[in-house]
Amino acid sequence: MTMRDAANDLDERRLVNAVSAAVSSVKKRLAGTVRDNAVWDDAYAAARSGNADWIKDNWGAVSTDYPLYDGVVVLAPDGRQVAAYLKGKPIDAAALFGPELVRRSLVASKRENVRTLLDLHQINQGIVVMATLGIRPTNDPDIDKAHYTLTFFKTLTSTYIDGISEEFQIRALRIQPEPDPKQSWRLITNYQGEPLGYFVWPKSDPGTAVYNTALPKLQALGSLLFVIVVIVVFSFRIALKKESMLARQAIHDATHDHLTGLHNRAGMLAAISRAPTEAILHLIDLDGFKGVNDVWGHAAGDRLLRAVADTLRMTTPKALAIGRFGGDEFALLHAGEHDPSGIGNAIVRALGQPFLIDAHHVEIGASIGYASVVKSKDALETVHRADLALYCAKDAGRGQVQSYTAELDEQRKSLFVLEDKLRAAIDRDEIGVVFQPLVCTLTGRTRGVEALARWSPRTGPVSPAVFIPLAEKSGLIERLSMKVLEAALTALAKLPKLDLSVNISPMQLANPRFVFEIETALEKHGVAAGRLILEVTEGALISHPERACRSMTALRAKGVRFAMDDFGSGHASIGTLRQFAFDKVKIDRSLIASDEHAVVRATIDLANALGIPVTAEGIETTEQAAFAREAGCELLQGYLLGRPMSFDQLLAHMAGPEQQALWA
Repeated sequence: MTMRDAANDLDERRLVNAVSAAVSSVKKRLAGTVRDNAVWDDAYAAARSGNADWIKDNWGAVSTDYPLYDGVVVLAPDGRQVAAYLKGKPIDAAALFGPELVRRSLVASKRENVRTLLDLHQINQGIVVMATLGIRPTNDPDIDKAHYTLTFFKTLTSTYIDGISEEFQIRALRIQPEPDPKQSWRLITNYQGEPLGYFVWPKSDPGTAVYNTALPKLQALGSLLFVIVVIVVFSFRIALKKESMLARQAIHDATHDHLTGLHNRAGMLAAISRAPTEAILHLIDLDGFKGVNDVWGHAAGDRLLRAVADTLRMTTPKALAIGRFGGDEFALLHAGEHDPSGIGNAIVRALGQPFLIDAHHVEIGASIGYASVVKSKDALETVHRADLALYCAKDAGRGQVQSYTAELDEQRKSLFVLEDKLRAAIDRDEIGVVFQPLVCTLTGRTRGVEALARWSPRTGPVSPAVFIPLAEKSGLIERLSMKVLEAALTALAKLPKLDLSVNISPMQLANPRFVFEIETALEKHGVAAGRLILEVTEGALISHPERACRSMTALRAKGVRFAMDDFGSGHASIGTLRQFAFDKVKIDRSLIASDEHAVVRATIDLANALGIPVTAEGIETTEQAAFAREAGCELLQGYLLGRPMSFDQLLAHMAGPEQQALWA
């Protein structure tokens, strides 16, 4: 009888633990899904611009039959609903969830370090599991003090509960509003401890089953008592072994990534906490992974992530732990006696080899930052330091390996301060504009100017090489570019014979409102669209080719012209020039400054053969000017012909003698 009761109690505890593990697993899966979708540059841009079509296409429509979630809510930092869907249909989230949704989302919007807020909630359709996270860009997740929030929720329907029941071996699991005293149950509560319902399942009572089977034989066959006791004890040991295996499996599921089999973030943090003092943590970010997802789809992306995990296992077999932090970021922990820089470079080489995915050769790369384990502080400090090194490696270009130094913390703080100053400068119209002449090779006269941003705070001028990349990373580049365009249009409206060239960023071309903003600015200042030339780098076309093509086509129909900037410094092909129908190309200054005249001439001949006029920038000597003119360039730009100057200086420059003497 004692063994019967113990077996029943043990099985009861096992099932209760299995139910708890099932709920935890659902939450973790949903948290991982919302983290992969919220920390995303496109999602960040779509939320901030209120791009309802993007949200519908990427989340709303997916919720119709997606196994990981069946509802999505996007809220603004002030609690305003941006979009909400349930099974692909728009809903009023506030009406469905009540004011608690807004309050919890406001809490999540102010969280830092990509921390997901998890909860359970009661709606008309039943109990739902909810995961909420602030929407943020990939490279700078804590850019905002208050984020737009993304909430995914999954309804615990009877079908879904049946799946959990099968996965965790809980027979006939169901949800009821009240417990059944004749059945096993577990209370379901929200984060405040308020009851939402009960998980209920039939009592299995294996001990009672064994007891009832053995009792008649014990009564009838007393002589076989010893044999029966041995059998019962043996069965009990099997049950204990099975319980131990299930417990180990539950722990494994809670600390490992279901896609790759590597440690997840929680598992890696635990491994870092246990690591010896001399251990080193590498953070690995894949270069080009997003492009694989965009071109071949998420299924191919998942297979690529599994292939990367296998490569890491083979490349670093002596690692203490290997993990995936989420998305395309991996982590590697190893003992300090190995050379961390050498390990990093070995990983870069291994991940630089082509991967065969669905009969396609996929090429990616990796950027790596590493730091020593900090035993005096928690594991998150080690991750923070390695993360700073990773940011530095990514800034340095693809395939770089960077070690953490104390200066990185100071640089990061300095950049935050500079970013705040830049935001304030843009708000107060403190960004100045200068103009650099574009001179015709036939007449020697100034035909147009390029508008360039300048920032000169009280502490001294800040180089464009510093504040332009900072504006791109912090999401300020669109506002900055439009400020420059507005100021330039205001000035150039007084010089109707000059063309105006302005650089635009990839983010602007991808913005659905970009065409409207350009048209509005031209109309406001009374400048003909044909005078405006927008300079685009090759990177803008690679990042979002379809969106860039749509924006360029719409603006070209209005008369706006486009020039490919820095031509010759990247990999732009004839197909690219034809596909996007550029009106001009600008030869990169690095080619003009080189002695490879044959390469420069061939580049110019290529553009001219396609009927595209060529501008040579970086002209600093009369020899360079003469060569560019003779090679067939239409316009020249450089210090020899005029440095960047204020509008008043431009007027004086144009009133003075022209540059025909350079090639008279």
